Amino acid sequence: MHLLIPAAGMGRRMKSDRNKLLLQLLNKPLLAWTLAAAEAAQSIDWIGIIGQETDFADFQKMITQLASNKPIKLIIGGKTRQQSVYNGLQSLPDSAEQVLIHDGARCLATPELFDRCSDALRNCQGLIAAIPVKDTIKVVNQELIITNTPNRSDLWAAQTPQGFQVPLLKECHHKGNQLGWEVTDDAALLEKCQIPVKIVEGEETNLKITTPVDLAIAEFILRQRLEQST
Repeated sequence: MHLLIPAAGMGRRMKSDRNKLLLQLLNKPLLAWTLAAAEAAQSIDWIGIIGQETDFADFQKMITQLASNKPIKLIIGGKTRQQSVYNGLQSLPDSAEQVLIHDGARCLATPELFDRCSDALRNCQGLIAAIPVKDTIKVVNQELIITNTPNRSDLWAAQTPQGFQVPLLKECHHKGNQLGWEVTDDAALLEKCQIPVKIVEGEETNLKITTPVDLAIAEFILRQRLEQST
């Protein structure tokens, strides 16, 4: 299985002027934790990190410290996540048939989740990891007036990894570029192309590090994992 990791984002909501994936979590950069999980996943045999060239020296240091036997390639990203993933797809080896895409900021994903998504991708065109929504969700208008309350049983919170057949995802990206679609994840491209996307149950702890509070929660989760493994 081939894995692409978008890692080009800045840390504005983290109140940081640098790539948030370089911020420290238990004395390791966030991206280093993501890479360690991908390295430990039995199904992953090639990794591409999509970022900005200004961060490549730091990324390379993590790769060296990981000492992985798996090929790890640095790929220049675009101005948006969608453009970055497009660049990543063009950089896959010609032999790549399936790909997982995982946000670098979801540094708590386990190797088991990567393997579960890889296994499920054998029997579908596209999938995303997701978890059922626990809270009641309200739809509001610009005046902050509630306009609707969706049925909670129909709602799932999207995570990554997201997995796709490579030729199909390339085709959807190409169509999206032609028609000017702007989406926040790759599954939305398949949805716009009327292609079904399957849900694979994700992990409650697979949170995306976006704010300082998320960083504190991630540290708590990692400390618990480390204690349980000793």
